[in-house]
Amino acid sequence: MLDVSCIYVNYNSATFTVAAIQSLIKKTKNTITYEIVVVDNGSEYENYQLLKTSLEHLKIDSIRIYRSRINTGFGAGNMLGVNFASPSKYYAFINNDTLFTQENTLFDLKLFMDATPDAGICGPQMMSENGDRISSIDHHASPMRQFLKRDFMEWMNPVKYPKRKKIYTEPVSCGYVPGSFMFVKASSFNEVGGFDTALFLYYEESDLGRRIFKKLGKKTYHYPGQQYTHFQGKSTEKSVLIKIEQKLSLLYLTKKHHGRIARACLLYFYTLKYLMSSPLSSKKRKMFMALWKGGSIEQSLRNNQIIFKK
Repeated sequence: MLDVSCIYVNYNSATFTVAAIQSLIKKTKNTITYEIVVVDNGSEYENYQLLKTSLEHLKIDSIRIYRSRINTGFGAGNMLGVNFASPSKYYAFINNDTLFTQENTLFDLKLFMDATPDAGICGPQMMSENGDRISSIDHHASPMRQFLKRDFMEWMNPVKYPKRKKIYTEPVSCGYVPGSFMFVKASSFNEVGGFDTALFLYYEESDLGRRIFKKLGKKTYHYPGQQYTHFQGKSTEKSVLIKIEQKLSLLYLTKKHHGRIARACLLYFYTLKYLMSSPLSSKKRKMFMALWKGGSIEQSLRNNQIIFKK
């Protein structure tokens, strides 16, 4: 059994993926056994070929690449990686727009998880490409978070909702860590069934952390002893369709964990919000129309993907 299976998902960003993998290799010493599984998630064929050729040039046996001929989304893309991964104690789900910046990050995360029996997931401190700290903890997606807002929740119950903007020097348990770098105990991940593939984009990490805690009592930890750089927005193009997808995922997750009434309240709130702002913005009108149609997950981008022939 390997210590870690590192899983990357590429979508039309081969250059970033190769740089991310090179940084992992450079910063990881022989203190840990690991492999790198790369899933090309329905990229244009030219981008996939560039990725494949670039990885072959690295001449490293522990790197394997697999191609999906359709974009399956974040969670399902990582689930494909798990499907092809070797038996491992941990999975490291790493965005392709990240860089390892410190020595032996994987080894340190493994040591922490090994020494923390109630840990199911952990994640390092995220940094911007300019070297600025980026909040690396968050509170679970919920109607309360949407209505009361994070700052009020942190003031109301700082133990349950640790401050996102605080600089931590010791590990702290939290709702969830960013999906850009999640270090997950494989046995816990497998026991809860992994990522919910009904989510195409957004909130997969919140859903996973919540299910691991509810079923197994395993917590999610922010681990500030290691850092990584995240080029935010490079792996996902920002557009109104992406923003709609975010709301569809939130509504789906709300129903899943909080019930139909909570979802209905949230849907009404956002529908009214975008109705009032829609006369001023075509983007807001598109948001309103998606919510007016019910905000169902059937409107997801998942249902508009092209299946490539090769």
